[in-house]
Amino acid sequence: MGLSNNDIFKKLRVAHKLRDTDIVDICKLVDFNVTKGELGAIFRNETHEKYMECGDQLLRNFLNGLIIHLRGPMPPKK
Repeated sequence: MGLSNNDIFKKLRVAHKLRDTDIVDICKLVDFNVTKGELGAIFRNETHEKYMECGDQLLRNFLNGLIIHLRGPMPPKK
């Protein structure tokens, strides 16, 4: 069985030593708003009643923001 979006998100969070506020700021880099409460629900255990699955859109926007966070913005094309 493969990894879920939640598993990938959790592994990236640990690997890059990110806090919830860092993740919120990274998502803002691509004009995507996410709250700390939503992140808390995503990082909970699957058996918890407040657990929420991480959707493709959230993971995609986080990854795009992480690229900008790590590499910087793309230079304008000539």
